[in-house]
Amino acid sequence: MGIGDRLKEERERLGFNQTEFAAKAGASKNSQYNYEKGERSPDASYLAAVAEQGVDVLYVVTGQRSSVGEDQLSNDDLEIVMHVRSLDDEDRGAVMRLLRAFTLKK
Repeated sequence: MGIGDRLKEERERLGFNQTEFAAKAGASKNSQYNYEKGERSPDASYLAAVAEQGVDVLYVVTGQRSSVGEDQLSNDDLEIVMHVRSLDDEDRGAVMRLLRAFTLKK
């Protein structure tokens, strides 16, 4: 799996289509397509912009996920994580769709 595949995976994980994601990153849809196909490599400004959208840039570039330790989360964040982890798959999907809808309204 290359950078393009991991970038696409992250885009889909965050619930964006190529056009939306490219706009958030300040790129064209054509550039986004080329990045995901591995025909071009994204530059640092693009990677910084997608990091602001929640992309794990370390994963995109190296294939290794960034780890977030409990010591890096607030008590509220930890409580949210614990509640989400306790849900079944269907309810977890509903919560994720709701969170994405709130995030897109920014």
